[in-house]
Amino acid sequence: MINEQIRDKEIRLIGENGEQLGIMSAKDAYKLAQEAELDLVKIAPTAKPPVCKIIDYGKYRYELARKEKEARKKQKVIEVKEVRLSPNIDTNDLNTKTGAARKFLEKGDKVKVTLRFRGREMAHMSKSRYILDDFAESLKDIAVVDKPSKVEGRSLVMFLTAKK
Repeated sequence: MINEQIRDKEIRLIGENGEQLGIMSAKDAYKLAQEAELDLVKIAPTAKPPVCKIIDYGKYRYELARKEKEARKKQKVIEVKEVRLSPNIDTNDLNTKTGAARKFLEKGDKVKVTLRFRGREMAHMSKSRYILDDFAESLKDIAVVDKPSKVEGRSLVMFLTAKK
């Protein structure tokens, strides 16, 4: 809230240089802001009494936007990449999938390993769990099992995360 939008009876006012000007009515604070040719901005609306500051609102919004942009620059988005396997996968195909998962983990992404079952393969789900165990075992030097394998519909799913 800025200027006339502030309707509180009493507010704690902070001057343009950061000094405490005390508790006063919102009208008096707005008059002080007008005299300084600046804006009255509510900084902490939940405080008792609410805290307002005399500042240039345009400059204040610019600073907030800049800080937000800096924070966004520093964070890394972790993507979840998926590797799909089937229960009758051959060793060379499994090695190829392991290599792909290794690349994803080295980039810092999480890997979702899905073992998909079709038709009669559904009857032998528990016998195929070793494929996921072998997959995790082959990547244990750079990865940790984040979520162990569990059944989700027609597939077994396991999540791997890169070691720190």
